[in-house]
Amino acid sequence: MATVSLKGVSKSFGAVNVIKDIDLEIGEGEFVVLIGPSGCGKSTLLRMIAGLESISSGELLIDGKRMNDVSPRERGISMVFQSYALYPHMTCAQNMAFSLKLAGASEAEKKEKVGRAARVLGLEPYLDRYPRQLSGGQRQRVAMGRALVREPSAFLFDEPLSNLDAKLRVKMRAELKELHQKLRTTTIYVTHDQIEAMTLADRIVVLRDGRIEQTGTPLELYDNPANAFVGTFLGSPSMNLFTADVSAANPFALRLPDGDEIRIASPSGLDGSVSVGIRPESFRLVNRGTANALSAEVVVVEPTGSMTEIVLRKGDRDFVATFADRIDLKPGEPVFLAVAPENVKVFELDSSDRERN
Repeated sequence: MATVSLKGVSKSFGAVNVIKDIDLEIGEGEFVVLIGPSGCGKSTLLRMIAGLESISSGELLIDGKRMNDVSPRERGISMVFQSYALYPHMTCAQNMAFSLKLAGASEAEKKEKVGRAARVLGLEPYLDRYPRQLSGGQRQRVAMGRALVREPSAFLFDEPLSNLDAKLRVKMRAELKELHQKLRTTTIYVTHDQIEAMTLADRIVVLRDGRIEQTGTPLELYDNPANAFVGTFLGSPSMNLFTADVSAANPFALRLPDGDEIRIASPSGLDGSVSVGIRPESFRLVNRGTANALSAEVVVVEPTGSMTEIVLRKGDRDFVATFADRIDLKPGEPVFLAVAPENVKVFELDSSDRERN
């Protein structure tokens, strides 16, 4: 297990700054997920840790040792790619043993380490098969086994499940989490899938435009996002955003443009127009005339079996509410929704769209 430290790390391609002054500490045995929209720099950052991209400025430390100019194979880490990158002419066992062969390992050592990794990953029946004879999930496990046999101090994963179908992704997520619980190897994992991030991570790092927006446990980020960008990026369906006004005279009440008011648990410290975030599951249906309730019109009702998702319209914008009950509502029907004050998040207006220098 290794610690990984990024101190003021930046990366530029010519005049374009892709990674901007990143500071991040990853502890021994931690499973850290880097997440953000396409182009935010998460894969570039991972490749810099791996040594596949140079660092323009700042320092990368692994177990306290500066690694900026150390070759990838000497960093003590293994990387699993999105494409698996298996050799088609080699069997599963030969693919897994390839790095050991390059290192000059004996046949006995290769057999022992490949056998151990195959047992951990459930690959023993497939060791003599070629990649074309394996399913997508089996090929992914072979790629993981190839990384595992090197006994690295840290694993790096670059969107390893994105090529799998939805059902197999769920299965492989569970297998990845079980593997980490067994090995406790420091793991840095890149994904654009928020469900992967929420279910796998000890800590999530949310990136945008090459900078860290917020770092914390999955539930810390979900319950207390630092800004509207983080709030809307994590969660499915996404957090709803409304524009409202708050006044210093009544800092506990937010007034929406149509006159509806909702309360918040404590003063936001803001004055004037604000952005209000409410998770879809925070709404509850109430009767007309209930204080601090929002009025809306039903647009679409989507029963999913375990829950009901309702698209609602308020003025000129749509938003989503989810309920565990099977609710019988019809398009065009008026509804009234209340939300507990502690579930209302207040952000600076346009904080999710602010420009960066």
